[in-house]
Formats: sequence, structure tokens, C-alpha cells
Amino acid sequence: MATTHATAQNFESLVEQNDIVVVDFWASWCRPCMAFVPVFEAASHTHPDICFAKVDTEEQQGLAAAFGVRAIPTIAVFREQVLLFSEAGALPAAALEELIAQARALDMGKVKAEIAAKEQQGHVYGPGCGHEHGHDHADSHVHGPGCGLDHGHKH
Repeated sequence: MATTHATAQNFESLVEQNDIVVVDFWASWCRPCMAFVPVFEAASHTHPDICFAKVDTEEQQGLAAAFGVRAIPTIAVFREQVLLFSEAGALPAAALEELIAQARALDMGKVKAEIAAKEQQGHVYGPGCGHEHGHDHADSHVHGPGCGLDHGHKH
């Protein structure tokens, strides 16, 4: 599948209508973003069942801000409308493939049950939540509870 241009107008429907969505927040002036293009494009052809969406942060500043994008490129992965991963930095092809494999392998029933349990307790995960989950909230990572993804760093 070719990549899709995501905007504030179509982003929600892309996430709702696709099981897995991999998002590249980028800008045309960003050299690391441009270097990541062939990796992202190749992955989109390798995984035609996955939606690969590109968000131009210059055109879609509100959308980028809504996801706390402070550096580009930022890669985000959704599965079943749950944000599993969001991290700044261009990934090498092997790392992107591993991230996709881990997203596919997740038990989303378990992930959603853990989210529901935490929400009942009044907790929302994300940067700045103020709770200790074994990772640094200041580093811009957004990980779903129990996401199970190996991000190559301490959770």
C-alpha cells in the first residue's frame, strides 16, 4: 500500500478504519525526515494490510501538537485505535520491521483491559502524567499500558 497523506480532517477515520496505522510526522526541510522516506515507503509496500500515514507538521501543526510532537521525524503506531508507540527519530528499516512485528503480535484484548482498569482508577497514560511506569515521561515517549513493545530502551 502506498502512503497516505494524513490531515486533521481524515486522521481519525484513518485510525478508526485500519487495524494498524503507522504514522510519520515529518517536514520537507528536515534532512532526517527525508532520509527516512525510503524506509517508510518500503515498509508500506512490504505490509499492504497496514495504513502508513504521513503528517506534514508544517501543514498540520494542530495535529502534530495534539500528539505532542516536539521533534521530527516522530513515528507513531496505532493498533485498534490505541496509541502503542510514539517516539522521535528516524528508525532504521530493521527497527521499523521489528516495531511492526511487535504491534502485530500484541494481545490487544489484554492491552485494552489494562487501559480500562487504569481509566477506572482515573489514570491517563502519556507524557507528563506524573506517575512512575519505569520510563522517563520527559523523553516524549507515549507507551500504552502493558504495550509489550521492545523499544530498545528502559520502560
